[in-house]
Parts: sequence; structure tokens; C-alpha cells
Amino acid sequence: MTVAESNYPGRWWHPLEDGRIQCDLCPRDCKLHEGQRGACFVRRMEGGRMILTTYGRSSGFCVDPIEKKPLNHFYPGTSVFSFGTAGCNLACKFCQNWDISKSRDFDRLADAASPDEIARTAQKLGCKSVAYTYNDPVPFAEYAMDTADACHKLGIQSVAVTAGYIHDAPRREFYAKMDAANVDLKGFTEDFYVNYCGGHLQAVLDTLVYLKRETQVWFEITTLLIPTLNDSDDEIKRLSDWVLKELGPDVPLHFTAFHPDYKLMHLPPTPGETLSRARQIALQAGLHYVYTGNVHDREGGTTYCPSCRTPLIVRDWYEIPEYHVTDDGHCPKCGTALAGRFQKFERPFGARRIPVAMHLAA
Repeated sequence: MTVAESNYPGRWWHPLEDGRIQCDLCPRDCKLHEGQRGACFVRRMEGGRMILTTYGRSSGFCVDPIEKKPLNHFYPGTSVFSFGTAGCNLACKFCQNWDISKSRDFDRLADAASPDEIARTAQKLGCKSVAYTYNDPVPFAEYAMDTADACHKLGIQSVAVTAGYIHDAPRREFYAKMDAANVDLKGFTEDFYVNYCGGHLQAVLDTLVYLKRETQVWFEITTLLIPTLNDSDDEIKRLSDWVLKELGPDVPLHFTAFHPDYKLMHLPPTPGETLSRARQIALQAGLHYVYTGNVHDREGGTTYCPSCRTPLIVRDWYEIPEYHVTDDGHCPKCGTALAGRFQKFERPFGARRIPVAMHLAA
């Protein structure tokens, strides 16, 4: 079963003199004729205006551990109600959700829910937050923002898992609705972004600087290390130095392992040693919280006190066998405040992944 396309009025566009319209959501600046879709494939010109074809439509709903997003400093151990739609405004050759993000016939959009239904279901299932994930929420920003409003009415937090590829005006409106974000910083060279992502590095750096300097959004950064493409010591050092200088030492940085997928099947998986080396480079650069992901690395998943180096949140994949942070987010040994959002730690959600059928759950 598939869910019919929506024709929800889209925002962030303007008419052109030649009868086309230009999408102003992201730096692609797609110029569309009547009936034509943008590069994301989900925004289309119809009747002389912009419409969003995926409003209220989803590739699936799931309850996940918040650490899977990954967010290690945003209410650790809690559950998050996750969903995505289809389409993406980048074209990453290494996309590991390509069947969703690059969907063209929408055969993956087999469930539907309104913003209010999502908020009520997340509350019913005991989730601390709702995440817009699997594919980037920027192309379905209107749906994500309306859902965030519905969630906030019920005291539920909103999380964007995104590549950060968005223009300034919609960026401000979008993140005004978000409580947390994980931003993919896919590499640290313009060549990598152009040749392997179909985008530009500076737009993502602008999003990160904006989040740090002009919002209260809690955010963490993820970089997927791909052998021979973006995993050199020099690039990792320059990336780490930039984060320290522009964002400060307390923004968590996750280095995750690549697995052959989509258009890069010819490259090998990322060795665990590469992730460990990258973590050490970033720590030596002065960052306080550096993690490894997509591999079993207990040390690389553990949160340490930045002052006394006591292990405070021990992680084994998505399990938390040890938790020693005070309710207000301090190290009980030396009193140092940890960066992030914390609350009284109760029974952790664990590594479960629970699919949710909205027509049964709502």
C-alpha cells in the first residue's frame, strides 16, 4: 500500500519573470516549470505555486534510543519517536538510507499521520522527543515544523537529524521549532562536498555557526569517515580545529564507520583503528566529547568528565550499563558541569527498535 501524494502549500519560494518559480529553501535554488520537481523530488510547481508532496506521509515510524540519532548529551537513555518521509536535497554517493532519500516512485511512503497524531502517539508511547530522521527533514520542513508545534503543546521535544543544507531565512524559522539537532558534517573540503555530496561545504558550516551563536538548540556533529576520501589525519585535524575555534570544546563530535553502500560499493568499510585515531586527534585538539559510532567500541562510546576524566556514562552500543551523572548534569566526583541536557536518570530505554503502525497506534 502507498499513500497518495499531498499538495500542501510550500513556503520559501518566489516567482520568476519567465513564469517559473524558484525554491528558496536550500542553496540548490531550484528553478521549476509547471509540474517540475526540485532536486529533492518532493517539492513541485503546481498551479503556479510551490507544493510539498510528502506532507503527512511517511516511510515509517519507530521508537528508538536517543543515542541512535546519535545524541549522547540530550536526555541520555530516553526514547525518541522517529520518522522520515522521502527525498533529499543532497546527492551523497555514500548514502546509507538511499532507498528512502533517493526514492522517486514513493513506494516507501506507506504510512500517514498528521502532526497532532504523531505528538499524541509519541506521548502515548512515553517518548521524550520526536526525531525527523531517516531522510533529511529540510525538504519536508513544513511538516516537521508543524509536528514540532504539536509536540511542544504536549511537552515533547523535537530533534532534527540533518545535513544542515539550508538557506538562512528558512534556517531561522526551522530551528526556532527545534530543541536538538544532529548535523552531518560530511567532510571538511569543498571538493568532497561537490564531488561526493552534490553540495557545498560553507552552507553547512554556516548552519553550525548559526546554531551555536544564535540559538539555544542543543546540537551534536557526525562525520562519516570514508576510506581514502575524507579520513586523512590532516583533514580530521583541520575539522577538529575548526570545531574548537568556531563552536567551542563542548560540542560533541561523532566519527562513524562507513559501510559500502549505494554508489561506493567498491570502497572498504572503515577500520576501527581509523575511528580511534580520529577520536584521539580530536581530543588532542581540545574537544571535550568525541565519540565513535557504527562499531563496537565501549571506550569510544563513553562520556568522560572533561575535568577529571571519570567515566560518567558508559555505553555499550546503545545500552547504558553505567550512569553516574547527577540529575542536574554534573560530575559527582569533581562537580564539573557536563554540556548538554540532562534529567533524573531512570531505567534506560536500551537498544530496542520498535516499529509503529500509525493506523493501529493513534
